[in-house]
Amino acid sequence: MNRYRNPQRSAPKKINQPSASHPKTQTLLYHGLRRQGLCNLKVRDVQGRSGVLHFRVFGKRGRIRYVPVDPFALRLIDEYLEMSGHRHERDGALFRPVQNNRGGETERALNPASLYRNVICYYGRLTGLDEVVSGLCVHSTRATAATNALEHGADIAKVQEWLGHENVSTTRLYDRRCSRPEESSSFKVSY
Repeated sequence: MNRYRNPQRSAPKKINQPSASHPKTQTLLYHGLRRQGLCNLKVRDVQGRSGVLHFRVFGKRGRIRYVPVDPFALRLIDEYLEMSGHRHERDGALFRPVQNNRGGETERALNPASLYRNVICYYGRLTGLDEVVSGLCVHSTRATAATNALEHGADIAKVQEWLGHENVSTTRLYDRRCSRPEESSSFKVSY
């Protein structure tokens, strides 16, 4: 069954070429961060805790949470830091703009609006996701991460903690498993 909105449309294309945007998209998809949380990350916010690397993420209302770093995303971040040359600038932004049309300065943190415009929208158009997913935005990567974790057996209370939600009912809103027509109760009825 084709799960995409347009039945004539096939699955989105995969991108195989490396890019400075890949570590950003992978960090969003593997860690369920808000766009502001990603843009606020500093190089020093990649920290070891109990032998595992974590992101120190500043969330809403000044709350800090520690999110374990996925090995695949970490490899991309390492390559990105090597390519960009700011690995040892501990107080500097982890993710920076590739170019700055206003002042030319690229040492500052990535702007959340440009993350949406230059990364999410760009890859959405490139892969065809913008045509098959209504409401494609940075925050939808957060819901995708939550749904993916739940599909692979994560406990909803752990996902709640991972996303930094105060209430589990908020986390349930992110769970898109129940919104798939092929999993509707209509298909479970048998007489």
